Amino acid sequence: MAGNGLPSLGRVKLTDLVPSEGVPSDSYKLSVSTLSQSFAQYSAAIIQFPASDGALLRSGLDSAHLYFQQKAAYPPEELIHTNDSRGWCKTSGYYADPQLWQETYDYRPGLTPTDPINGMEFPPGGLPDIFSLLGKAARDVLDAISYYLNLRSSAFSEIRDNVPLRSREISSSVLSVCCHARPSFPGAQHNNLTTPDDGQLIMVPDHEHQVDKSLISVVKSDKAGFHVRDFQGRWILLDGDLGPQEAVVYPGLALYQATAGYVNPALHRTETNNMSGNMYGKCSLVFKLMPKSMTSLSCSEMRAAGHGVEAQFQLPIPVDDFMQRSHPTDQLFNRNTFPSFSYPLAHEDQLNAGTGSMKPLMRRRKNNTRCKPLPPSKRLRLEAQRVLKERVQEIADKKGIKLRFCNLKECENHIHALDSPCANIRMEIGWPHGVPFVHPHDLPNKAKIGFLEAYEPGWTATHDMDLSLTEPAQTSQQYCN
Repeated sequence: MAGNGLPSLGRVKLTDLVPSEGVPSDSYKLSVSTLSQSFAQYSAAIIQFPASDGALLRSGLDSAHLYFQQKAAYPPEELIHTNDSRGWCKTSGYYADPQLWQETYDYRPGLTPTDPINGMEFPPGGLPDIFSLLGKAARDVLDAISYYLNLRSSAFSEIRDNVPLRSREISSSVLSVCCHARPSFPGAQHNNLTTPDDGQLIMVPDHEHQVDKSLISVVKSDKAGFHVRDFQGRWILLDGDLGPQEAVVYPGLALYQATAGYVNPALHRTETNNMSGNMYGKCSLVFKLMPKSMTSLSCSEMRAAGHGVEAQFQLPIPVDDFMQRSHPTDQLFNRNTFPSFSYPLAHEDQLNAGTGSMKPLMRRRKNNTRCKPLPPSKRLRLEAQRVLKERVQEIADKKGIKLRFCNLKECENHIHALDSPCANIRMEIGWPHGVPFVHPHDLPNKAKIGFLEAYEPGWTATHDMDLSLTEPAQTSQQYCN
């Protein structure tokens, strides 16, 4: 995939991701495609703010240096972070985690005071403005992902905070000002390795990787050290060459759940190398766009857009329950990520040198002659998805019908009843008799065959495919992975 996709981490200008009324521009479609492909390959991307916003980010990091430098070496016991997920939407102010050699100041609008604490301690400066800047960027990225997945505009608005917050509302999203391995902080002093040149090397162990439970996270660091695992299992350094107006953006677990696993969350870790002589450690501004605590994560938008939803994502999950659950990372990366769409750009043969953008993956795959043949069941599934997009969706659009598929088990009874919830839709679009009205991705193989034969006459002969699928079969036709 890497050979056919982006050669490096995707870079997009934030101004190109801002949606506008009417037909989307070529720059918008190209930026959305680059962002989504970068998420699929590297689990992250780089967004470029206007130059004027770079000054605000720089001042925020400078303020973080001063704030943590004046903190006591040994924080009070009540400020030691316990990693209690029950209070995930109530964190505010300073706390420390010696195990991760990390200190954090959380700014949460509606809860965190902006005035000096007890008239003595000043919080980091500029946090309301930085929160607004990074929050707007995260929402634009989320809307871009919605566009790429063919979801309706503002598909996730019901689970996001109001903008602006209403009276007495507390923000679910949070801006964390973080400091890793401050020399005077006790957590870092007990984990140093001495290098041959008498320098110090401080590294987070490999098992200390993390996954955010956010929808979208945005990170701006003052030094290199933020790594994300790509789709091949390699750890990629993301902030090694960031410009002053650039930041890293990556998806979290909440987006993975809300998109039925189509958008994999980023597995990340922070390494701090050669910190000898550095009095500040590594500081970062981390914004997490979080779902509201009183809502539920549902895949209804994905179903409405015609995407298949696997069994593990069928039932809505209350956000508060989701945040308190453990999510083993070895169970997350077990399916294909973004589908590949090709946008008809006016100049699609030209690469965008500023963003590293390339043609969509699907067009590249057509020219790859070394692809292995797919098993019959997977070829059948791909054909069913193609016919859904090219035939069924066109019929539904012409008739003004919104496709909302049923659950497979429930619809086995619907197809034998005249007054079932999906009866009218099935009749209007000519859905084949006896085939449950569910997304073709979820149909049994024999039902997929009936679906294909109904909407594409002559499909069997045209594709030269063995339709039994219950016995091993050899076919002459090859499809690319």
